[in-house]
Amino acid sequence: MKKSDVLVIGAGAAGCSAALRAADLGLSVVMLSHVERPTEDSNTSWAQGGIAYRSEADSAAILAQDIQFAGAMICRDEAVALLAERGPEVVRELLIERCGVVFDRNPEGELHFTAEGAHSLARVLHVKDATGRYLSQGLLHEVQKHPNITIYYGATAIDLIMRGYHTEDAKDIYLTPQCLGVYAMFPDTRQVKAFVARETLLATGGLGQIYHHTTNPERARGDGVAMAYRVGARVIHLEYIQFHPTALYIPNTPRFLISESVRGEGGWLVNRQGNRFMKDYHELAELAPRDVVARAIHEEMLETGEDCVFLDVSHLDAGWLVERFPNIYQLCQDFGIDLREQPIPVVPAAHYSCGGIAVDLDGRTNIPGLRAIGEVSCTGVHGANRLASTSLLEAITWGVLAAESAAHEQHLHPDPTSYQVRPWELQTEAPDPALIQQDWMTIQYTMWNYVGLVRSNRRLKRALQILRELQFEVESFYRHTFPSDEVIGLRNGVQTALAVTHAAYRNRKSLGTHYRVS
Repeated sequence: MKKSDVLVIGAGAAGCSAALRAADLGLSVVMLSHVERPTEDSNTSWAQGGIAYRSEADSAAILAQDIQFAGAMICRDEAVALLAERGPEVVRELLIERCGVVFDRNPEGELHFTAEGAHSLARVLHVKDATGRYLSQGLLHEVQKHPNITIYYGATAIDLIMRGYHTEDAKDIYLTPQCLGVYAMFPDTRQVKAFVARETLLATGGLGQIYHHTTNPERARGDGVAMAYRVGARVIHLEYIQFHPTALYIPNTPRFLISESVRGEGGWLVNRQGNRFMKDYHELAELAPRDVVARAIHEEMLETGEDCVFLDVSHLDAGWLVERFPNIYQLCQDFGIDLREQPIPVVPAAHYSCGGIAVDLDGRTNIPGLRAIGEVSCTGVHGANRLASTSLLEAITWGVLAAESAAHEQHLHPDPTSYQVRPWELQTEAPDPALIQQDWMTIQYTMWNYVGLVRSNRRLKRALQILRELQFEVESFYRHTFPSDEVIGLRNGVQTALAVTHAAYRNRKSLGTHYRVS
């Protein structure tokens, strides 16, 4: 059993910022990363566009207003105000001054701000079109050299350890539920270890892999939501799944993100005939909120019978395009598309969960000893639709806030080693990879077709029926097989898909990213 003051599950922007702040305050920190290369495989590392900051003409009030507008005016006021005020300070202190993230600058040497959809002015910092990768590298470098932080790579979290359910004393069940840590599996050694701490911070990222089309990395399958859901943590706003309007469409390949910034810098959305269509759907055209753009593309595809629409940047300066978007340029080149001369085929894809585990302004959940930060959480900042480039801002801000609060409240939680945590009971039966693959296809196609961009009562009922039956099957063979990463991910994926579908079924009102036709 491994003990620390703070246990951080996840090594993206939220996890790293929390680990650093807690360690700076003198706490011992253990960080679990389910990937060997967090700078390449985390949700943070895949972020292209940038991070919202504060330009010279900007203010906290203007940023807050833009967040509220994009979120369909149901954002949590206190959380938005806190992010708009504190967020830019954290960017400056943590990313620019401490981590040395070299954001792009203009010829005069000043920070370059780009515009993105639904922002009333240009305020987004970026490093070319690979901002997340540079943020991840800077943060992880600081984490790796901190003497108070120990990192375990290749760790798959299985279940949260709860007092009364995973402790030996039968009378613990009468005590208030308390999160004591997590069971984690290490595939290389085929071992399951218990990690305990006074405070556990879930920073596991998103859930996009429950959909057939997604911009998310392979491990974004809702692990944190599922683990928290199983122990009774409150989850909210899971119906608000943001579909990014523009993912590169190449048949039989993963959907690669084409950044919001491409439209922000002047890209046009056109149909196969080369006609711009966004002005028919919204006065802001290509710069409308993401949910509007995604549904407009969906509608255009239905009307024309085409598999995709196109993002055209050929009217922009060719040299500048390659300099501004080198990674997108190279990606398109790899598929035989020269964006300087040809339009890019794009489709919408599941991108970001605006909801998640309900938390307060310090990242606390309703389970003592458990906090959640980053995309796995729901602070209320995003409401029904996230404003572009506020996710990284929220992640690092709440990482810092949660760590500061955890440090101040260490004395409120019992020493986890005062309880005898039961060891994990390993099963030896090997999982069937064919079953796992088929079950994942069922989840992803069900969610895409019935709980996707356009939802109806009949579709959602059908999804609930399919997913309930599938969950029963998955849980039955999960109990008898060795807990491989694939089996754990499938179990979490079906649980998260059900939670999202339940939320969508209960909410009969179309708003933001949740769009119902009946």
